[in-house]
Amino acid sequence: MTSSTETGGVTGTPDKDYNLIWYVEACLSNALRLEAYIADAERDKDTEAVDLFRKAQTDSRKGAEIGKRLLRSRLADS
Repeated sequence: MTSSTETGGVTGTPDKDYNLIWYVEACLSNALRLEAYIADAERDKDTEAVDLFRKAQTDSRKGAEIGKRLLRSRLADS
């Protein structure tokens, strides 16, 4: 389901910044969830999983920061 224009028909929120807000929240939520996965893997002494989950957590945090910067920029311009 793709569209070339933002309509907000499903959510009732045609604001173009909504997608960025969702993205930042999803990244932060993922980083938080990965904290539990890291703890589980550490408890099991599974260093491969720990490394994978830490990398994924770092990537999620980075995505959130990039999204926040873009959102901040767009909100400042509006």
